[in-house]
Amino acid sequence: MNNRRPSSTIEDSLEQFLKINNYEDTVKQLDSYYGMVKRQLLRYQSPITGLFPKLSSNQEIGSVRDSVYCASAVWGLYQSYRRIDDDRGKSYELGQSTVKCMRGILSCWIKQAQRVELFKKNQCSQHALHVKFNITTGDVVLGDDEYNHLQIDVVSIYLLYLVQMITSGLQIIYTQDEVAFVQNLVYYVERAYRTPDYGIWERGSKANDGTPEVHASSIGMAKAALEAINGCNLFGDKGASWSVIYVDIDAHNRNRSIFETMLPRESSSKEIDATLLTTISYPAFATHEDDLYAATKQNIINKLRGRYGFKRYSRDGYKTVLENKNKRYYNRGEIKNFENIECEWPIFYIFMIIDGVFRSLPEQIVEYQELLKPLIFTDQNGDPFISKCFYVPEENVVKEKAKPGSTNRQPYAEPGLYLWNQAIFILAQLLTEGLLHVNELDPIRRYLPSYNRPRKAGRYSAFQGTATDLVVQIVLIAESMRLQAMMATYGIQTQTPHEVEPVQIWSSTQLVKVYEHLGVNHKLNLQGRPVRPIGSLGTSKIYRICGSTVLCYPLIFEVSDFYLYRDMELLIDDVKTELQFVGRYWRLSGRPTVCLLMKEEHMRDPQFKKMLDLLAMLKKGYCEGIKVRIGRLQNLISSSCVEHLDFTNILDVDFSEESAHQFKQLEHDYIGYQSLTDIHTVSHCNEELLDYSHFAKKPTCDIIAELQKTTNIYIQCQLYGFLLKNESKLYKVGDATVEERLQQIYYQAGCVKHWAAVRYTSSLLRHNVYSISPFITAVLVHGKQLTVGVVGQTETVFDKPMTPAEIQSVMYTTVQPHDVIQAVLQQEVILYCGRLISTDPELFRGILKIRIGWVLEAIKLYLQFSGSKKQLEDNSPYELRKLLLKVLSINEWATKEKLTTYQRRQLEGCLCRVPKHFYNDVWDVITRTPHGIRVMGNLIPQQPTLSNMTKSEITFSLLVEEMLNHIQKPAYRQLVVELLSIVSTILCRNPELSFNQPLDLEQLVKDAATTYCNDFNISDVKISYLFDINYTQSMGYLARAVVNNILNGQQKDLSVENDLCHVQ
Repeated sequence: MNNRRPSSTIEDSLEQFLKINNYEDTVKQLDSYYGMVKRQLLRYQSPITGLFPKLSSNQEIGSVRDSVYCASAVWGLYQSYRRIDDDRGKSYELGQSTVKCMRGILSCWIKQAQRVELFKKNQCSQHALHVKFNITTGDVVLGDDEYNHLQIDVVSIYLLYLVQMITSGLQIIYTQDEVAFVQNLVYYVERAYRTPDYGIWERGSKANDGTPEVHASSIGMAKAALEAINGCNLFGDKGASWSVIYVDIDAHNRNRSIFETMLPRESSSKEIDATLLTTISYPAFATHEDDLYAATKQNIINKLRGRYGFKRYSRDGYKTVLENKNKRYYNRGEIKNFENIECEWPIFYIFMIIDGVFRSLPEQIVEYQELLKPLIFTDQNGDPFISKCFYVPEENVVKEKAKPGSTNRQPYAEPGLYLWNQAIFILAQLLTEGLLHVNELDPIRRYLPSYNRPRKAGRYSAFQGTATDLVVQIVLIAESMRLQAMMATYGIQTQTPHEVEPVQIWSSTQLVKVYEHLGVNHKLNLQGRPVRPIGSLGTSKIYRICGSTVLCYPLIFEVSDFYLYRDMELLIDDVKTELQFVGRYWRLSGRPTVCLLMKEEHMRDPQFKKMLDLLAMLKKGYCEGIKVRIGRLQNLISSSCVEHLDFTNILDVDFSEESAHQFKQLEHDYIGYQSLTDIHTVSHCNEELLDYSHFAKKPTCDIIAELQKTTNIYIQCQLYGFLLKNESKLYKVGDATVEERLQQIYYQAGCVKHWAAVRYTSSLLRHNVYSISPFITAVLVHGKQLTVGVVGQTETVFDKPMTPAEIQSVMYTTVQPHDVIQAVLQQEVILYCGRLISTDPELFRGILKIRIGWVLEAIKLYLQFSGSKKQLEDNSPYELRKLLLKVLSINEWATKEKLTTYQRRQLEGCLCRVPKHFYNDVWDVITRTPHGIRVMGNLIPQQPTLSNMTKSEITFSLLVEEMLNHIQKPAYRQLVVELLSIVSTILCRNPELSFNQPLDLEQLVKDAATTYCNDFNISDVKISYLFDINYTQSMGYLARAVVNNILNGQQKDLSVENDLCHVQ
């Protein structure tokens, strides 16, 4: 024992000595970085606004993005100093400098509160918040016509760091006015998924021509900000119920799904962009899908990494010697000049170091530290600094273009420090030297998947990731006791509105009215939440509003002007889709609770038995792979996701009116329905669809006389349509106006399921599908475009998100004048395409431009092939959806159902589907065709096409698509697609060949047809013969035509017929 004691004392003393020594070392290191932060960052912070400039030499313009990153470095050092017991005031100073910056930005933006209000209604650059201000006064310095201020990522990164800093204990938000403003900033970024902006590089499209684009990096930042700020109390631990921020869970989900759909791509013009590193890793950590993260990161490394940093994106002319510094925008085709000489940015080496720290990848940290070392210089104080970027000097341009990476670059000489570099470098150093822990730089643990983050204790919903065994809870609400009794005979237990009391059943539109008060501030003229529908995820929460408990039923049960809600089979399908959607995309703590309404009008529908079958399936606990649980609402509340709308408690607003409009129970004296056979069901109307277009130009008296004679509903629709056009909607026929008559027919036709008449009157009444905009956006963000229009007439392209009013205007000016019913039919198909592409994107593989008029043409052809006597417009909405699914999945059933080659080419041609890598093949062809490619009088020239675009650009694919769309015969179009694939294969296997004349595709098809007719001794040469023959045969004839054209009649065996791949 005596021997051990001295040893123990020595060890204790040694340990104490080391602790003191380590403490002193830590203080010395921190003081060293404190000096660096003071000299390189805080020295340039405005003492008035707290903003930082982009370059230290610029003392006029403060940049919001650079200010946030500088504040993050100052805050990072503040977090490090909090470990020190006596920091002699340094920690407080750093913390308050951070607060000053964040409040300075807030102050600048609050002055522009009216812009936020306008942007909520119309997301455009004229209403965007400015991202550069006078560094001293906080006033506007660059107008909307001088600078591209629409940069969603700036507002998002501000919100993200705001939450991080408040969570660390800083008090940044002081007043109720500021809370309301931040809530409105959330509304500002919620629609990032459908807002083309100018992105982090402030230039929009790669072409730098002033065109904004939807950027994955902006959407990812918005997604991260929405996740971070949801349920955040802006007053921190001292917060009140009214200082909490709320996020629309459905808006978050749209941003998430679209962001993950776009990755690893940045935008339609940029295949890849280095800024995605900041989105998938620090600071946003916007995806925790390992495959997406790895693919995006590897893509950036493979395509953009150089010896001096990462290129921002390919053909980026910024700061290159060939860029004209006096021009704001480039000329068309100018970006070709910058290929292979793009500047390299060392800041992305630093981001890779930080990524390595967060991901625990020591080898990556060392690798990028070694790459960074030669690029670090020291200033007069001995502080390290890093140049903004490295460029290729003029004398090396030709050599670098010929052999990328072979020449030395020079640092871009700008007066002063590039503060973004310095801020991120300081953070990287603090992390790698162990002075700052990842949990201190990321207190809300964004770097962890949401299910691994500390659970928020409180009254507000929180993101927790996907539960592996998620159960979707279902509450069945019957409209009346007799409906409840009838369903009980089939073993299906429901509750009436009286039985769930005191819980109230609301429609989502009532909830929208409550949310309209969130963020209202009369001093700033802010109106609160825009009138946007509450989606499927939002209606799956239970709400506490002013002491009342509320459950909302989903949008699919809303009664709207549009006729889709009248189709029981469609409703059944929508219920399944709703449950699958909620089960797949629910990310909140607590279970989702879906309210299914059973109405008496459903009972009278002939298809109600199918609804009972669905409910019986749900009782078993599964719905197409999703776990479900039907139960009494009172039993399900404890496990539900409950959202407390505490902001309603301080409002001087009476919500009793909303309670008064809750879903009401029908009262009946008799509740004796025992089964479906007791109920009188509505019969279908099967009258003939007669065309009365010959009455269009007849006088009004003749039309009225005919109306008095006919009982045919469809004829009446047409005749009232002619009166509407010739007279007006207020023209009286008997005791009612034309508009009132049409509404009567619309209701009558709906009751008897006369779908052609329903659609005809709906179009005449200019109805619009409720909330169609998100479905168009869903198509666009999958990298596709939509066109509407009648076949043979002008088409309108939807290439950017549109408002419902804009969509209605297009439908009723482009479509209705040529085909009344198609004005609503095409809306239906857009809706179905938007849903299908979100759940099953493979159906649209190979289709770049979804031409709705031609899709309807494909459905008509299929009906013809299958021998159906029913006209397209007389199919129910559900049947139309099934038909759309059928034609889109042609590859799965064409052989089994014995479609002829001609029929298959017709359907594929209508769908505008092309083989995999088709557009890349066309690019390869055009590189070997100096005089371009021609079809139907339209030419794609080799130049400036190759200069303006790159192989993988969507803009090039759309150019090819535009050329093909001039071909009006679907089978012919498909033959031309096959021909181009064959030309590419031949040129690929014979690198010495090229075309000396324009590649005339029409002539090649004619030559192939001539050869075919000669082989079979057919004197009357017709191209249509090629439509009927199988793919192998047509490939052979097309290949022979191509070879003959190349060789100008010379004999040369290229073995094309034997080894060409099968083109389909």
